[in-house]
Amino acid sequence: MFAIAKPEPAKGLVATDVSQVTVRTDEVRIGVTHAGICGTDMHIYQWDDWAKGRIKPPLVIGHEFVGEIIEVGSSVTEYSIGQRVSAECHIVCGVCTLCRTGRAHLCDNTNIVGVDRQGAFCEELVIPARNLWPINSKIADSHAAIFDPLGNAMHTVTTHPVAGQNVLISGAGAIGLAAVAMAKANGALTVTVVEPNAYKREIADTLGADLTLDPTKDDVVAAVKSHIPTVLLEMSGNEQALITGLNALEKGGKAALLGIPSKPVSLDLAELVIFKGLTLSGVIGRKMFETWYQVDNFVCHNPDAIDHIVTHTLPATEFQEAFNFLEQGKAIKAVLSFK
Repeated sequence: MFAIAKPEPAKGLVATDVSQVTVRTDEVRIGVTHAGICGTDMHIYQWDDWAKGRIKPPLVIGHEFVGEIIEVGSSVTEYSIGQRVSAECHIVCGVCTLCRTGRAHLCDNTNIVGVDRQGAFCEELVIPARNLWPINSKIADSHAAIFDPLGNAMHTVTTHPVAGQNVLISGAGAIGLAAVAMAKANGALTVTVVEPNAYKREIADTLGADLTLDPTKDDVVAAVKSHIPTVLLEMSGNEQALITGLNALEKGGKAALLGIPSKPVSLDLAELVIFKGLTLSGVIGRKMFETWYQVDNFVCHNPDAIDHIVTHTLPATEFQEAFNFLEQGKAIKAVLSFK
């Protein structure tokens, strides 16, 4: 089968051929039709410090996908051949305290598709049936393929109530841009986006941002004085963006932190957090499966927003071009078609 893999510990990916995996009794085989390129895939492609410490080549990567079931295990009764599905890429143990108390996204025994096991950049993917998510017929393939990052955005937006609040979003990648539309849909009073890339700021405007700022030119804290943010959604992982966001937040404000810094961050905890009475929440993955229901509803009712985020759909054989677009900042979200 055609697949896209990380063959060795160096920058780049290759097209390869892999053998079919046997389906266990509680698993299904999915014929992948579309797969989204995630920030994680870019880390692996570029072979940065995170990838060097986590990925063990050779590995087929990718974890955002949609496809059709082509085989079901003998104990699987709730799904059928031909059904269109996506899936939660975090495969958890299901028996630890976290899993049994509604916090499976924090499970210490998580096995991630495309990171710890064969990924979705392949013509076929085998995955436990309990991880599947049926796709509504109203939803386009290119939209269904990115439920995973949309789930990250939704989890971040809903960590603290945004209805009636002034929201500040740091970083307008695909997840940050999705958060713009989601914050508005969840009743945010205003949404300000801080992003150095002009192309991404334009899309943020299209998605309903009330104000977009370039942190390399604008004084962010001064610019939001007329509508001081009460909620910060930090999507960039940039140290200075985090410090600026915390500075801009109103006393008693709340911050949801999704962006992952490339190195340890230094900040004045007393002045920026303690004396301001801020609440900081770390966000990882998606709540299983509360977030998926929320994303499903959002995508069904806001397809135009997703169209602005999925800027490129290319044949899977042209994956190198897709990664080039993303690396050069010429694409927001690229989806590969395996049809």
